[in-house]
Amino acid sequence: MSRVGLARAVTDRAAELGHRGIGTDESRVRRWLKGETPRPPVPQLITDVINTRLGLHLTCADLGFPGPGDVEGARRHPDFPWEAPSTIDALTDIARSEFMLPTTRTGADAQGVHAGDDLLAPLQHWASAAPTGDGPEAVATRSGRIGTAQVKGIRAATATFRELDNRHGGALSRKAVLGQLDDAVAMLNSCSYTTATGQALFSAVADLGSVAGWMTFDAGRHASAQRLFVTALHAASEGGDKALGAHILQCMARQMSHLERYEDSLDLIALAQFGARRRLSPATVSMLASLEARFHAILGNLDESERAADHAQEAFTRVASGAEPAHMTFFDSAELSATIGVAHQIAAKHSTGSHRARRAEKSVALISHALDNRPEHRVRSKAFDHLGLARSYVAAEELDGALLETERALDLFGIIESRRVADRLVELHDEAEPFAGGRSGGRLRELIAAAAVV
Repeated sequence: MSRVGLARAVTDRAAELGHRGIGTDESRVRRWLKGETPRPPVPQLITDVINTRLGLHLTCADLGFPGPGDVEGARRHPDFPWEAPSTIDALTDIARSEFMLPTTRTGADAQGVHAGDDLLAPLQHWASAAPTGDGPEAVATRSGRIGTAQVKGIRAATATFRELDNRHGGALSRKAVLGQLDDAVAMLNSCSYTTATGQALFSAVADLGSVAGWMTFDAGRHASAQRLFVTALHAASEGGDKALGAHILQCMARQMSHLERYEDSLDLIALAQFGARRRLSPATVSMLASLEARFHAILGNLDESERAADHAQEAFTRVASGAEPAHMTFFDSAELSATIGVAHQIAAKHSTGSHRARRAEKSVALISHALDNRPEHRVRSKAFDHLGLARSYVAAEELDGALLETERALDLFGIIESRRVADRLVELHDEAEPFAGGRSGGRLRELIAAAAVV
């Protein structure tokens, strides 16, 4: 049976069963053969057509499709074709279905996150993937035409959502950004545009998708956030934007670290460094190295952590004002100091004696510098900084300082909605347990418990 013949037979079968609006063509069949999973009821229609042709009774699984109960899971798996149509389908599915109940890192949703080879293996293709596009014939048949003005509009909306996220946390604006993402993807799917505009549009949608993923992560919806990050990475690939892809991978690395999958975090950073090695700005090099320092510290690789921190600081000296892409504007001297400061704080926990004191002192100095230089709108970052200082003081057994910084963090926690901040508060509560018998240590734990986050 030819591809055209199969497409015609599936369309006829859909009409026989009363499924309106289902029509397919030779290009769609080609995508199925490359691994794309069509939406229900198309897998069953294909199975019906082939069963009739062969005189057999095959199932969807026999033909390589998930069964009716598995289709949703297949669509959410990170391994789907690195092609424009599949990317658009995945983005559309996300934007219209990501309205879920809140969870934390220990909830059932977090258990659904892909990890290890199940996550890393399909993402390896990003390093070599190139834009595929829909082809001029497909684009020419669409109604409406867009240009640079619409792309600029999406980027302006993305900047607005970034600021809202920084000021108020991800939970409050998450549904709004998903609605904006749905509108932006509709342009990809239904409008005509030149090849250059199409790539710029994919890049803009990818950046918007990364913000949606970050807000979703901040709200504690981990599996959903991972879906958004993966599909945004596909969109960045279609946009030919390796630098943005590296940014999305570091977002994923932070999420995996939050879920205590630190080896995966390091692998994601390494993939970003390799896949975008000729496209990385100095700030991106510095950011990736600073995160590498943090993840090595968590794993107890203290020498590697210090080397990565030195690399991050050296790379940051080459940052030129106004020369960084929009998605990197958050990585300023305050963010660098905070990230490396946390690495020293974690390293202090792995150390003893004078080494522990030296690292804790360095952590306090760096995070204090970050707090002094944070822009006013970075409210959530300030909350993290106060928590970082509190945890550094706990590592140095200076509980009065830890209590003061906890109080300041809780003041900010009252005006933002962030499950990530809540989870860090829980960690501080646990770390202060050895000092629960003392006045400051006991009061610190009482304050966190009263905030209803433990």
